Amino acid sequence: MYGNIIPEIEELYSLQKFGIKLGLENIQSFLELLGNPQKNFKSIHIAGSNGKGSTSSFTASILMEAGFSVGLYTSPHFVRFNERIQALGEYIDDDYVVRFVQKYRDFIHEKRLTFFEATTAMALAYFSSKHVEYAVIETGLGGRLDATNVLKPVASVITSISLEHTEHLGATLELIAAEKAAIIKPGSKAFIGRLPETAMQVVRKHCESVNAELFEVDDYIIERENHIELYTEELDIERLDSPLRGKYQRRNAALAVLTSYEVLDEPDQSIFERGIKNVVRNTRIQGRFELYHTAPAIIFDSAHNEEGLTNFLDEFNESGKKYVNRILIFTALRDKNITAMVELLRNHFTEIYVTTIELDRAYPLDELADVFKMHNVPCQITTDPVAKIKEFMSTASADDCLVVTGSMYLLGAIKQKLENN
Repeated sequence: MYGNIIPEIEELYSLQKFGIKLGLENIQSFLELLGNPQKNFKSIHIAGSNGKGSTSSFTASILMEAGFSVGLYTSPHFVRFNERIQALGEYIDDDYVVRFVQKYRDFIHEKRLTFFEATTAMALAYFSSKHVEYAVIETGLGGRLDATNVLKPVASVITSISLEHTEHLGATLELIAAEKAAIIKPGSKAFIGRLPETAMQVVRKHCESVNAELFEVDDYIIERENHIELYTEELDIERLDSPLRGKYQRRNAALAVLTSYEVLDEPDQSIFERGIKNVVRNTRIQGRFELYHTAPAIIFDSAHNEEGLTNFLDEFNESGKKYVNRILIFTALRDKNITAMVELLRNHFTEIYVTTIELDRAYPLDELADVFKMHNVPCQITTDPVAKIKEFMSTASADDCLVVTGSMYLLGAIKQKLENN
């Protein structure tokens, strides 16, 4: 499934056997050993059920266009582990990963660090070694007890909140909002995307309790049919668009602009416009309504929960009317609301193929097919989605379309195999 054949990286992957372990004790002790590298740069901390990867990339791109040296930490990766950690516009190099694991192997195994704990510490140490001025850090899961919550950021961002990871974060939007709001530190600035009102109330109350200055993106934007207008005291962006497809991506871009503007106090509007325009070049973001192949069209999208799938389908139904046959390859992880996702997929595709991936959290193939059957949504099983994609490319007509979505891990596994071939 993974794109690196390096023993030390495989050793990091082996830490996944420890699963998800929420808490800060391990990461704090590791960072003490490393000399607390997170104190050597300014950080922007980004959480959210959806949109945090895109918003992180937009923010990093803007900072790069402003002339700063920037680190970017996101997850998961698609093909290679190195995609998770970028500094100065380049992925972390294999040699650094190898040296890091070899040097701190005993501590990692003695403390039984999880994969995400070890990788987060590595990212922070790497950013320090590269002397970045800003690091944009995406949370893994939640916020309060996420390994990234060792930061004292200049800005905290919450992109969206929806019901997911309920076994870890709580069964209600209010509980999940409280977990994510905990990344907002006393006296800091907080930037919030479009949240359900119940979740927004929790975030507002938290900001008030820690004396954090709150910025809600909807107070600064006007949404038009094909673009967003964004206004602050010094910025008048009358047409903010995004190279990433979808209205939700324009909102992510606006949130990144607002955050960067308030952090930098930068009035040069062209910096923000270039940052949004050049996000793919600057950060190599992928898997966001990504047109992998044209005529016939193949679209990769990282929608991995109910909210993400709703956003994708809204955009796809606008642009996908021209396609005669619309084929879907789909899987999901166990901790998602699979029933809601299956219901959303009803009547959007002419054929649906379900598959699975080599991951402990993956939905077993037979069980996934049974959920579709139980909800009277016709589907077929494929154990080789790459073969299905190759067959589609060679036999489909120019006005057909194939979509792969449901899990970033599925996209990564497919992309790796396609690249290897």
